[in-house]
Amino acid sequence: MLVSAKGRIKEEAIQELLGYSVFPDPERLQAVTEAYENSDELELYAYEDQEEIIGIVGISVSPERELTIGHIAVRPDIRGQGYGRGQVLELIELKQPLRIVAETDEDSVNFYRNIGFTVFSLGEKYPGVERFRCEYDVEEDEA
Repeated sequence: MLVSAKGRIKEEAIQELLGYSVFPDPERLQAVTEAYENSDELELYAYEDQEEIIGIVGISVSPERELTIGHIAVRPDIRGQGYGRGQVLELIELKQPLRIVAETDEDSVNFYRNIGFTVFSLGEKYPGVERFRCEYDVEEDEA
């Protein structure tokens, strides 16, 4: 179940998961943490199972109902069990977007592809690092 984590962002479990979704750099993690704390446009949710935080997802939603996933992570010991997909499905129900978009790297692109996103290469945005734009148009009956 997704629950707001905006007021809980400094909790160890949330910081650990957020750390998985950003370049492993303490300064970058601090900057992302501050962005979620200080921006009204950014939302952060914890994904709980039996009162234990097992995932996080950070989003923004445009006035046109385009939901952008900025960060998503699941605990490493339970990846591949559908929890990431569960977070996306709950976001669809909670936010009722028309479209979901995300940008990711080669390590995570198959996650998006496997749950139905269309994937476009953005080329090497950084030296030696190919990035991808992932898009999912939500069917009206899904929203």
